[in-house]
Amino acid sequence: MKLELFDYDLPKSHIAQHPKDKRDHSKLLVVDREKQTTKDCLFYDILDELNSNDVLVMNNTKVIPARLVGEKIDTHAVIEVLLLKELEKNTWEALTKPAKKIKIGTVVSFGDGALKMECIGIKDEGIRIFKAIYEGIFLEVLDALGTMPLPPYITEKLEDKSRYQTVYAKYAGSAAAPTAGLHFTKELLEKIKAKGVQVLEITLHVGLGTFRPVQVDDVLEHQMHYESYEINEETARLLNQYKKEGKRIIAVGTTTVRTLESNYNDGFHAGNYSTNIFIYPGYQFKVIGAIITNFHLPKSTLIMLISAFYNREKVLEVYEDAVKKNYRFFSFGDSMFIK
Repeated sequence: MKLELFDYDLPKSHIAQHPKDKRDHSKLLVVDREKQTTKDCLFYDILDELNSNDVLVMNNTKVIPARLVGEKIDTHAVIEVLLLKELEKNTWEALTKPAKKIKIGTVVSFGDGALKMECIGIKDEGIRIFKAIYEGIFLEVLDALGTMPLPPYITEKLEDKSRYQTVYAKYAGSAAAPTAGLHFTKELLEKIKAKGVQVLEITLHVGLGTFRPVQVDDVLEHQMHYESYEINEETARLLNQYKKEGKRIIAVGTTTVRTLESNYNDGFHAGNYSTNIFIYPGYQFKVIGAIITNFHLPKSTLIMLISAFYNREKVLEVYEDAVKKNYRFFSFGDSMFIK
């Protein structure tokens, strides 16, 4: 399965640099897999696509301002650190640039010493393990010193940090937003619930996989990085009940797809887990009946997941049509509902 099979042409002008003024006024492309049709809508029209027998599952992870720029204490060399995952209290796995300057024992200072990070471990691909040294509450220190870890294709400054969070974000820990959820407003969610749709939440903290392109020609050789997730007892119970009742389970975003598909094994199971599930064409979906998702990068694991859910050729046709219709792509872009 060659990587080039998942490539498509996208003019840079179609990459959204900022979110829409109103979250739910982004475009929504409704894709019907059975009829092989598409329909152009606005996101708030998702209300018309949902019915009272549906279950909407959302990822309530919260993005932390994980990008830090500081300097080595000894040489004052500028170092950029992107926090990826808290391994244990005050111990972080981080993508580091330039990583070759960071050895065991190296200390990087941020904010004139308000936060110091000491390297205590070295991993491949520019990843280092740091011990955080600070006073007070870590997330408050991070909020003062860090910036939102926007993807490299977004080059314009984000004026409002909250626009890279979903309105239902609760549990801090992600290095990137679950962007399919950015389109929802609190008012739209209330209307969805009022229609009888069951709304459930899981938590998957988005990690390194979001930042790593596929670098092998044969897709099957690609290794996904592990990400941690949690499903609580009540959510697992309800998911099992609703699946048994035959309700349609709709995943908001690929992170939710990966969480639910990874977790399901003769039922859903509550607890804290990690997953490196890689979904590509040929995968047999176990629980997902529909997906709300953004438009994804060429050759990415996310477009492979969507291709597995629908059809690779059809997905590329839909993307080509979306380009012609001036849909906005990627994190701050428009949305699809694939049913």
